[in-house]
Amino acid sequence: MLEAGGALRTYRLELPPGRLLQRSTTAMRIPDHPPKFLSYQGSVNKGLGSVQIVDSGTYQLLSETGELLQLEMEGKVLRGRFRLAHIEGDRWKFGRCQDNAKVQ
Repeated sequence: MLEAGGALRTYRLELPPGRLLQRSTTAMRIPDHPPKFLSYQGSVNKGLGSVQIVDSGTYQLLSETGELLQLEMEGKVLRGRFRLAHIEGDRWKFGRCQDNAKVQ
């Protein structure tokens, strides 16, 4: 979840944050969430699912186009430069920038 303009841009990642330090993963863009989800853990969708906090921290948006977001992340697990690159539809690719430098 990325806090932006009073809402949380939300992506469902296929892998937990600890595994994203060495490889990329698919990120599915799902509807924005209210800010209360930054600290909420528990049941969602009337018990059909659950949410758990697996990392927390801050980020800085370095650049954004319609197809690419570049982020500097300062989380407990994810630290450094990462990117979200649009694949198609709601599918994005999330991963660390190569050599922790900006993606071209």
